[in-house]
Amino acid sequence: MKVSRLAAAAAVAGSAVLVLSSPAFAHVSVQPEGTAAKGGYAVVNFRVPNERDNASTTGLEVNFPADTPLSSVMPQKIDGWKITITKSKLAKPLEVHGRQISEAVSKVTWTADGKGIEPGFIQQFPVSIGALPENADQLVFKAIQTYSNKEVVRWIEVQEEGAEEPANPAPVLALSAAEDDHSHGSGAKESSDKSGDAEPAAATEAADSSDGTDTTARVLGVVGIVVGAAGVAYGVLAGRRRATDAS
Repeated sequence: MKVSRLAAAAAVAGSAVLVLSSPAFAHVSVQPEGTAAKGGYAVVNFRVPNERDNASTTGLEVNFPADTPLSSVMPQKIDGWKITITKSKLAKPLEVHGRQISEAVSKVTWTADGKGIEPGFIQQFPVSIGALPENADQLVFKAIQTYSNKEVVRWIEVQEEGAEEPANPAPVLALSAAEDDHSHGSGAKESSDKSGDAEPAAATEAADSSDGTDTTARVLGVVGIVVGAAGVAYGVLAGRRRATDAS
């Protein structure tokens, strides 16, 4: 009885977790492929689930942050979807690789050519973006989802710190710390230098060891010769004494 009650309670708790957590997975969200490091470039996926049972998602509009414009935005082609890229003039030009950029992508729109995202399915929309800002911890993208029944859902509410999650939160891309290529290069160089220093040292030790072995062998050889000669001389003297005693 106790076991069955525990199993029943666990099943109820598991169901509750699924019910409570399911809305979080129904939002339009954005995730990087790998990492999205400050100052670098990344491929991100805008994940769009279909939340309706009687309509398909036929349109997605993603608005890029105006306060941190991106000099490069390149969406990947997706079968069954038409892509429209909208650019806007920048209030302050960006300097990228030594040249001035006066406009940047402000919006990317995907429109379904066919059925779109049918009920019970999700779709990912990959986009290559950069260079990511160095003075921000995250990027907020406001998205608009359109259904085949003309319903429009605006995922544009910004999460306030310490507040509950809004009903229609905007997709947020968290940025990781900037990658320091110089430090890695320096570390690799130091390791290489240390490895290089170790080789001559090992060679010197081997040479010293070899010299020591040769010297020892020579000393032992000389000692052996001396001992052998002494033995021969002793044998000769002993023979003479025996010959004298016999006479």
